[in-house]
Amino acid sequence: MNLGQSAGEVREMPAVTRSALYRSLEALPEGLTGEILNGQIHAQSRPSGAHVKAGSLLGRKLPGNGGLDGWWILDEPEVHFVRNIEVAVPDLAGWRCERMPYFPEDQRFDVVPDWICEILSPSTASRDREVKMPLYAHYGVHYAWLIDPVKRTLETYRLAADAWIETGRFAAADRVAVPPFEAVSLDLEALWLPQDEQLSG
Repeated sequence: MNLGQSAGEVREMPAVTRSALYRSLEALPEGLTGEILNGQIHAQSRPSGAHVKAGSLLGRKLPGNGGLDGWWILDEPEVHFVRNIEVAVPDLAGWRCERMPYFPEDQRFDVVPDWICEILSPSTASRDREVKMPLYAHYGVHYAWLIDPVKRTLETYRLAADAWIETGRFAAADRVAVPPFEAVSLDLEALWLPQDEQLSG
């Protein structure tokens, strides 16, 4: 599957542009989530109900509640792969506690996550696949999941030699246990809105 550019193609930008971009990111109106990806600001509005349900339920079912089981699992952290320059906001991200024993004092998470999950929507799917997934590979995120709450699917990937290797593709009511959370059995059906609600929405 094409997940966009190779990990080595992250573009550089002048220092003046870098500082101006983060100031612009901070100035976005309330209700917009902003990111700086490959030198460009991307902003999006708050997600749909199907998106929120999938992310919230997944976060509850994974280890990491309060740092238990050796993980921190967080919703929409502001991850600074390069401080104030390369800034992503994954829907969910996870860190092994030994790699991030303490939280940052401000909103900037400088430690690269061990795992990320993006929840796809019609307006963000191409960016998640073609822009963010290559960035995650470039900066060494080890595991990535892509959830589509409309198609009711989960794709799982692991990083090997700076490239994503698909480790699973699941759908509908599958029960799954996949890295890095293979100790947890996930019932995918619990993540989706009932189909009549999706059709009416």
